Amino acid sequence: MKTAESINTIKIEGITEPCILDYFASLNAGKFQQTAALFAEDGVMYPPFESGIVGKDAIAAYLQQEAQGLQAYPREGIIENLENNFIQVQVSGKAQTSWCGVNVIWLFILNQQRQITYTKIKLLASPQELLALRPENKG
Repeated sequence: MKTAESINTIKIEGITEPCILDYFASLNAGKFQQTAALFAEDGVMYPPFESGIVGKDAIAAYLQQEAQGLQAYPREGIIENLENNFIQVQVSGKAQTSWCGVNVIWLFILNQQRQITYTKIKLLASPQELLALRPENKG
């Protein structure tokens, strides 16, 4: 029997790593505690326009505040093995908010336990496009 969870399966060309697929599925479902749980205890998230957010609780709080209504559409990715059994995963796609859509690259580093130790979200737009994307009354 299919559950609601299995219906929202994310498919990314070139990526089968469950942690990365779960990241996008939980993010799109608005289950930010679940998203944050994929990070290592001292994991860091670098969202656009922000400095690093460290730790599961801080990441969950940030997503709760900033990612409401966000939909990520990852298209394809590449996985590269690093030293000490770490893995680098780069995923390209699009992010859609209620007020805009923009091409994005997500860069992840996973540790030996397949937890996210680092992620950086890069918007692929010109400086003029980025300025136009900023909400007028943020905060």
